[in-house]
Amino acid sequence: MSTLFEKIIAGELPATVVHRDARVTAFLDIRPAAPVHILIVPNKVIPTADDLTDEDESLVGHMMLVARDLARQHGIAKSGYRLIVNCNPDSGQEVYHLHLHLLGGRPLGPLLQRTSA
Repeated sequence: MSTLFEKIIAGELPATVVHRDARVTAFLDIRPAAPVHILIVPNKVIPTADDLTDEDESLVGHMMLVARDLARQHGIAKSGYRLIVNCNPDSGQEVYHLHLHLLGGRPLGPLLQRTSA
């Protein structure tokens, strides 16, 4: 069964695409957690970060460079931005197609709430 992201990549579902090349598609998140919230998705189906193979090394590097370029284009590179990859249920992964969240445009606060030991 195709994921939402596969359908967006194929053009079967609407999305505001901000970058597309032979390896990745990037589009605005429909439920943004920050003023800038872009998802960078490999065009190749990889369910989770745990499913990456050694052959995916350049693809993951490319995703990071696309994130850098999009941060610059959206004016958040100087003030700062966060990159997040969730993996499996405990992380909160909702769509099982690897994706990199690019978030910025306001102070984001701590990544996690610290708990006492």
